[in-house]
Amino acid sequence: MRSASLFLLVGLTTLLLPVACVDMLEIPLTQRVNVIVVDGTLTNLNEDQKIRINRSKSDPLTGRFGSLPITKARVEVIVDSAQVLVFTETDTAGAYRSPAGFIAKPGHAYQLRFTLSDGTQYRSTTEVMAPVPPIDRVHTKFNPTSLPAIIGDGSINQYRGAHEITIDFQDPADQHNYYRWDWLLWEKQAWCHTCINNEYLISVPDSYPPILIEDCYGQKYDNGYYVSDYQCRTQCWEILRNYTTNVFDDVYSNGGLILGRSVAQIPFYQQNACLVQLRQSSLTKRAYQYYRTVEEQTQNTGGVATTPPTALVGNIRNVANGQESVIGYFTASAVSTSLDWIDRRDATGRPPGLFIALNNRPPSQPYNNGGYGGSKDYPTALCVPSDGRTPNKPIGWRD
Repeated sequence: MRSASLFLLVGLTTLLLPVACVDMLEIPLTQRVNVIVVDGTLTNLNEDQKIRINRSKSDPLTGRFGSLPITKARVEVIVDSAQVLVFTETDTAGAYRSPAGFIAKPGHAYQLRFTLSDGTQYRSTTEVMAPVPPIDRVHTKFNPTSLPAIIGDGSINQYRGAHEITIDFQDPADQHNYYRWDWLLWEKQAWCHTCINNEYLISVPDSYPPILIEDCYGQKYDNGYYVSDYQCRTQCWEILRNYTTNVFDDVYSNGGLILGRSVAQIPFYQQNACLVQLRQSSLTKRAYQYYRTVEEQTQNTGGVATTPPTALVGNIRNVANGQESVIGYFTASAVSTSLDWIDRRDATGRPPGLFIALNNRPPSQPYNNGGYGGSKDYPTALCVPSDGRTPNKPIGWRD
């Protein structure tokens, strides 16, 4: 049955065809699936350049999927077929960071290669970074019915309001351009930690010198399921990203002024203002073909945790076994950015609140009132830096 299958879109590129041919394979969920998934885009921005490598596996009995980060790999990027950059593993399992100060540049060629701990080698095709024009103007407008009425699991979407963002820019006339748009969203976060059946501990009681814990500690409750949420001790921002694909080919508008291109829907999570970074990226022709297929095969549900129902084999191959499917596409994209401060004063209706929007429940009061390192109030938790959270005030944030 169609509903009991995993669909893999396998791109088959040959030397005889000028474009990629995409076939769709239907694999029953009861069949074991074990594939490597690569997420890697180099940019010309002064930001962390990371390659993420994971393994997606399905349970042979239930068909349910899980993702395991691939650690201890040797990850390299080859620049112009000459310079070798070694990416080092970060504290986040499966994530590998470029050397300090590295910024990719338009006109240069980049190739990814990595070797697993068992010696298996993988390589991508070479990507030449194309230039990208700047974003000229940004337009933001609230729409109370912007997001779909039905969300991914078939349930009714009770919070459809969002700020719709469009942009204007001048497409260059002297080249064929391919574009992709993404966004980063910073929302003020008030809740920093959740403990289940135990309590948040700042430091070990009666220890001298103090032994810091700053985490959930012990297994205090064994007679039920108790959830405790702890507020942030300092300022904290949640970092959210789009999970939909938005690409464009200028074949019919080359050299024209592009007006009102839709690039983002920012959900009305809370009444507080938020900051959005719009990202306009260049793509190579093959990268565009890949992401265009992703765009066609995915459904826009408007949520922050939407995952594509399909998986595409991209431009990365097992050196010794060309039949192995590797999901994802390694690319190098020049990026122009624009910051958009949304004060949400024009929003109508009642938002769910950021915590409820992200966790589908209200925050739960802690049980350890004033205990284990707290004062007379409940303990507060650290805002731990990660890909999805930061204690550092974002550039462009207005207090």
